[in-house]
Amino acid sequence: MKFLNRYKNNIAALMLSTFIWACADPKPAAEASEAAVSDEVTVDSVQAKNIGLSLTSFEVKDIRAHIKVKGKIDVPPQNMYSLSLPLGGYLKYTKLLPGMHFNKGDVIALIEDPKFIEIQQQYLMAKSKLQLLQADFERQNTLFASKAVSEKVFQQAKSDYQLQVASLRGLEEQLKLIGLNPATLTTDNLSGTIPLRAPINGFVGRVNANTGKYIAPTDILFELVNPEDIHLSLNVFEKDINELEIGQKVTAYTNASSQKKYSCEIILIGKEVLEDNSINVHCHFDSYDNRLVPGTFMNAEINRIYKAALTLPETAIQYWEAKPVIFIQEGNGFKMQAVEVGVTDNGFVQILSPQTAWLKAKIANKGSYALLMKLKNAAEEE
Repeated sequence: MKFLNRYKNNIAALMLSTFIWACADPKPAAEASEAAVSDEVTVDSVQAKNIGLSLTSFEVKDIRAHIKVKGKIDVPPQNMYSLSLPLGGYLKYTKLLPGMHFNKGDVIALIEDPKFIEIQQQYLMAKSKLQLLQADFERQNTLFASKAVSEKVFQQAKSDYQLQVASLRGLEEQLKLIGLNPATLTTDNLSGTIPLRAPINGFVGRVNANTGKYIAPTDILFELVNPEDIHLSLNVFEKDINELEIGQKVTAYTNASSQKKYSCEIILIGKEVLEDNSINVHCHFDSYDNRLVPGTFMNAEINRIYKAALTLPETAIQYWEAKPVIFIQEGNGFKMQAVEVGVTDNGFVQILSPQTAWLKAKIANKGSYALLMKLKNAAEEE
């Protein structure tokens, strides 16, 4: 009986140890398999010739990057003119249409209203009365100097004259507001129609009235644009803002004519992050094109130069499991090394934070893809 019990205990212990071994064994086996994958590959002279293997090394270059963004043509508030009529009136005539160009001083509309005649009449009457009051003031001044009149009479004449001067000046300003020159106004050229002249050189942004419509003093008749400071407003994502600086060059083009390039320069970088995580950047055009009107959507490439960047040819960069790698020569073979890449320009790739030991090393260039394939095949066979 004791022998039988001892036998049963030994069998149980053996089964337990076998179970533990069976459960624990696969993981180390898998780890051993992974550890067996090599990052080194060798080629002999015949193989190197067959794959066209060539070597290169790190090269210091200025790398140009292009940040692609979108935006639209915009005009700063100081170059937008909302033209209204301070005294109101009826629009008698205009030939303006949106987009039409004009020069400063051009008659862009005719406005009529009976009150224009009233203001002109009031001015001429006030001017005539002023002449009488001036003569009376000068006479009373002479008499007062000789003690021929009392001071009260003299002061009344002086007050009447000064009040009339103020009244005449006010009417003069009203005439100027409606575009009339008080100095040329006479009883022979009174008119209920006045010309509205363009205050700037530019083009029409919007026409808000039609012929015969009454324009109140608070209404906007025309919206005019001075194109001298027309600029490009871009929306740049927050992550790219640190790559920008004032004076940086920008190339812009429209969707309709991508071959026509416009050169710009960054003049202002916004400080507020918008809801779409972008920041507004303003650019000034090197030369104005009258085909660029406010609101036109534009594509743009912001040019960035990385001075003295460490670079390798694009052909030296391969990808192992979607990660960039290079093959550095070591003895008779090559060792695969992961790298961090930056921007690409004209066939060269910026290499970020390379190891110091790599800087003088020889690196597989043409034929590096064949090295990658050989390494992958060896990994699959294992």
